[in-house]
Amino acid sequence: MTNAVTLASVAVLVGTELVGAGAAAGWAIGGLFQLGDLITHALETSLVALALVGLFYFLRAALAHEPIRG
Repeated sequence: MTNAVTLASVAVLVGTELVGAGAAAGWAIGGLFQLGDLITHALETSLVALALVGLFYFLRAALAHEPIRG
């Protein structure tokens, strides 16, 4: 049970960091290059989606190494 709680906590922490970094990077790049609202939001969305894919693969690797399943 401890491993499951630890893994859930790590998922929340890493997910928050990745999604926040993706959104901030999209906002910063859009503002730096003055891309406009539509392109900036599209860039933010694509980077957040990329962050979620990264989180998925991170959690797959973490589940493979944690003895949660019997």
